[in-house]
Amino acid sequence: MKVVAIGADISNNDVSVSDSLVKNIEEDIPKLLELGARKAALTNITGDDVVITAFVEDELLETVNAGIVEILRDNAEHTGDLDGISQDPDEGGEGISYAEANLEEGFYQDAIVMAFDTYGGEGFVAEVANSAIDAATGMKAVTGISDKIGTRKDIPGVGYVSTSATDDPVVVVSVNELEQIAVVASAMIGAALGNKNTYLVRKHTPCNVLPGSVLVSVTAIMNGNMIDLSIPFENKTRILG
Repeated sequence: MKVVAIGADISNNDVSVSDSLVKNIEEDIPKLLELGARKAALTNITGDDVVITAFVEDELLETVNAGIVEILRDNAEHTGDLDGISQDPDEGGEGISYAEANLEEGFYQDAIVMAFDTYGGEGFVAEVANSAIDAATGMKAVTGISDKIGTRKDIPGVGYVSTSATDDPVVVVSVNELEQIAVVASAMIGAALGNKNTYLVRKHTPCNVLPGSVLVSVTAIMNGNMIDLSIPFENKTRILG
């Protein structure tokens, strides 16, 4: 079983996602459950990028991935990243972002999804995302981590994109102990924010940054519920006294 996350810029501007686009995507999420996904949600909205995440059995991976892209295509205000998808591995362009990680069977099937948007930060966003992956690697209760950014261009059931031109990456990590969600997510957030010009944002925050920056949003999926982890992380890191 796997957790998969697909992100895309399908907004009609470069800095935000409209309320109507969010509403339309959320109304179509049940289609993924009809295709066999165990769980599915619009998990991250970062600048002008959206991410749909699903928990899916291995044999349905291609079907659900194709269903996610169909929802993105049906609701796109402009085709944007969808135009970068190719059926030829040598022809993929700047396209959608893809992440998958293994899930253990059992009651606790929780995941952390990090999504990145760039405004002039295309040259270093992969390093930011990979630092979060490095931080989660080897941590207690982590059962799956998506591939390093820039190493994978194939999207099962969908096609191929360019590893160098696709610049709004997604990272997904599965965790099998509830209390470790906070530990793992905090390590990932801290690692990402240690990079230059990288900012943690709440879900559905417009891209109000100086050019040359990276935005990151973080969502936890726990027992089918979603938590925007930027809010508790902000509270947790306030200096007391």
